[in-house]
Amino acid sequence: QVQLVESGGGLVQAGGSLRLSCAVSGRTNSIYAMGWFRQAPGKEREFVATISWTGSTLYYKNSVKGRFIISRDNAKNTVYLQMNSLKPEDTAVYYCAADRNPGGNRAIRDEYDYWGQGTQVTVSS
Repeated sequence: QVQLVESGGGLVQAGGSLRLSCAVSGRTNSIYAMGWFRQAPGKEREFVATISWTGSTLYYKNSVKGRFIISRDNAKNTVYLQMNSLKPEDTAVYYCAADRNPGGNRAIRDEYDYWGQGTQVTVSS
């Protein structure tokens, strides 16, 4: 089993920054990649970014490229999402997720096996 705990959400003005953290524990040696997703009220949960467990492969949703940065700290078993130049449309509950599969499309929600409880990000205009 793998446990994921997100933190770092909050209220920020448009143009501001936040850094989300996802602490990973349990059978971390079974993980091939980590992802961040978000879900706004009344909308489907959508892909934001993904990073391989080694940190060598990164991929972003087009609308966050150049503003968000996904990274990981091997020593702390933590994955981060640095969010800059935030916009009101970034408002959502943000979830981190872990993928046990060596391949597949990591932009798809169903690819992931474990999920955190989510952290709220609210961007005011």
